[in-house]
Amino acid sequence: MKKLTQVFLLIALLSLSGFASAQSLKIGYIDSNEIMGMMPEKDTIELKLQNFEKQLETELRAMANEYQTKLGDYQNNLATMSNLIRQSKEKELTNLQTRIQEFQQSADVEYGDKRNELLTPLIDKVKKAIDDVGKENNYTYIIDSATGVLLHIGANAENVTPLVKKKLGLK
Repeated sequence: MKKLTQVFLLIALLSLSGFASAQSLKIGYIDSNEIMGMMPEKDTIELKLQNFEKQLETELRAMANEYQTKLGDYQNNLATMSNLIRQSKEKELTNLQTRIQEFQQSADVEYGDKRNELLTPLIDKVKKAIDDVGKENNYTYIIDSATGVLLHIGANAENVTPLVKKKLGLK
C-alpha cells in the first residue's frame, strides 16, 4: 500500500509540474528510517525512553502487586467478614483498580509526551538538513521513501491548490 501511495504521489507531482519546464523539475528521495537509525543521538534517546518506561512499569507493577495482595486477603477472609467490612474492602479494591487504570492511561500519555520531547530536536535537525540539501541542490521536491511524505518543496515548485479549488468550484 505504501508503494502504491508513493507511486501515486510521484505521478501527481509529475502531472502537477506541467507548469514548470521539465529541465527545472528535480525530484529526490530519502529514507528517513535509515537516516534516523544512523543518528548518534538516537541511542541516547532510546536509553532515556527505556529507563523512563521501566520507571513507569515498576510503579504499575507495585500497584498491581498491592491489588493482588488485597484481593487475596479479601478472598481468604470473605467468610469471616462482617457485611460492613466486606463492603469496605470491595470499595477499596474497586478504587485501587480505578487508580491502576488511570495510572496506566496517564503513563501512556506521559510516555508519548516524553518520546516527543526527546525526538523533536532530532527530527527538527534531520528536517533542516533535508531542507538545506533541497535548497543547495535545487531540488523541486524531496520525498521520504519510507513514508511517502513530501519533505521539501523548492522555491520553483508551484502550489496548484487554488487551481484545483477553482476546478471543483470551491472558494
